[in-house]
Amino acid sequence: MLAITQTTYGETDVLELRDIGKPAIAADEVLIRVRAAGVDRGVWHVMAGLPYPVRLAGYGVRAPKNQVLGMDVAGIVEAVGADVTRFQPGDEVFGVGKGAFAEYTAAFERKLAPKPANLTFEQAAVVPISGMTALQGVRDQGEVASGQQVLVTGASGGVGSYAVQLAKAFGAEVTGVSGASKMDLVRSLGADHVVDYRRDDFAAGPQRYDVILDIAGNASLSRLRRALTPKGTVVIMGGENGGRWLGGTDRQMRAVVLSPFVSQRLRTFINSEKAQHLLDLTPLLESGAVVPPIDQRFPLSEVPKAIQYLLDGHARGKVVITLP
Repeated sequence: MLAITQTTYGETDVLELRDIGKPAIAADEVLIRVRAAGVDRGVWHVMAGLPYPVRLAGYGVRAPKNQVLGMDVAGIVEAVGADVTRFQPGDEVFGVGKGAFAEYTAAFERKLAPKPANLTFEQAAVVPISGMTALQGVRDQGEVASGQQVLVTGASGGVGSYAVQLAKAFGAEVTGVSGASKMDLVRSLGADHVVDYRRDDFAAGPQRYDVILDIAGNASLSRLRRALTPKGTVVIMGGENGGRWLGGTDRQMRAVVLSPFVSQRLRTFINSEKAQHLLDLTPLLESGAVVPPIDQRFPLSEVPKAIQYLLDGHARGKVVITLP
């Protein structure tokens, strides 16, 4: 099979399209013929091996343990392991694979769900990691409810675009923060108000929010707290400015330490990849309450270009890799 591979950590120039063997599957795994694969910021972290704790999380200390890049996947089940009970060959699925930038990938059964009937493979492929992260942030950590005022920073990005839609689906009045060139996208996602972060400070005015979903990852904790109601909740979901060691997690650590001593709830979490999250998203996807926002499509051979497009900040929503 053709696959995008890497033998060392680095930028997009370490990636190579190669012809390699299909992955073997364990008893609790499924072999998927990939029809589409999503691109998210996490792909860069795994490719670069940064921040360094990524390497200690099982991806390989000196070099990538799995040389095929990519996680988000949608495709058709080719074969199943002996212990797999929920899927059989021919089923259309989506979820998290172990090297999705390839013609075939292996995936744990526990990280897969049936593809929503109304979605194309491309649409389904851009849901898993970003959609599950947004769901856990909005529902489980933010506990967003009807009538609340909710602020979403990074509203035009992968996770942010789902967070806006989910907060609206749960009945909140949503304000999205983005750059001017992407404000129309944020409005189209259902945001009631949009703030251009280059011109306006969301914390400077009189508006206070019941929940802030901080996905852009560069607002100080004090600034986020200024924009909260006295008993509001901030969920820190992103951080990209903390260097090679912290990777932006310093804000999360300060929030955990400070939270017990203030009336506001300061929360953070590590995304979990479970089939149940995908199943919870499925009714929202099938009803149209949540629509996967695809910006650009790239063929498998152009994965490096797709990743660079995302890193350069051009993406309006999600980027997807398509396979025949």
